[in-house]
Amino acid sequence: MKISGEITFRYNSKENAKVVFDSLDVDNKNYLTSELNTELIKYNIKSEKLGSFLATADDLIASEIVVEKIVSKTKQ
Repeated sequence: MKISGEITFRYNSKENAKVVFDSLDVDNKNYLTSELNTELIKYNIKSEKLGSFLATADDLIASEIVVEKIVSKTKQ
């Protein structure tokens, strides 16, 4: 079975989107593909197993939340 999905994050500026994209890119290599387009980041996840798909999606979302909090704190 092949499972695929797309997660899109929208940011309030292209600068914030670039910071998040660059921060997560290293960790995401070999697990998913990503595309930065101004204020949007699109992540495509593909897996043969549901468990792996869900683990990758969960890790991506958790990592994005951490980076978003760091960006928010450094802007204050």
